[in-house]
Amino acid sequence: MKEMIIQQSCPVFVEELAKSETTLTSVDEIIGYLKEKIDSDPHIVYIAEFDHFSYTDSLPHGKIAQGMIAAKNLLFCFGPMIPSPYMMALKPRSMGIAETTDSFVITFAEAPLPIANQTMRVWAESIKNI
Repeated sequence: MKEMIIQQSCPVFVEELAKSETTLTSVDEIIGYLKEKIDSDPHIVYIAEFDHFSYTDSLPHGKIAQGMIAAKNLLFCFGPMIPSPYMMALKPRSMGIAETTDSFVITFAEAPLPIANQTMRVWAESIKNI
């Protein structure tokens, strides 16, 4: 097996907002809101939801940052092309949605497709003040 670098780095986008900055009150509500965005776009397909908090909490030596209440990943795919077999390592996309005692934190790794980054950024920013 060989190791390849197909992206120079792995930047992560983060939208952190106080609970008072949104009318959404839980990770599940935010997931539902984002899933509506996915379902309304014919170029994006919903894959799954993963409860990372419950999984980690169930492990004998699982550790969760103090103050975290919930953490889920929303998996989906922007699939207009597969330019090489190596790009499969970067697919599908995932947005992390975490809840702390006083905020929500929405994160995603930079995608190789600029429109995917822009779309996920707009989605994350739109959670504020709705």
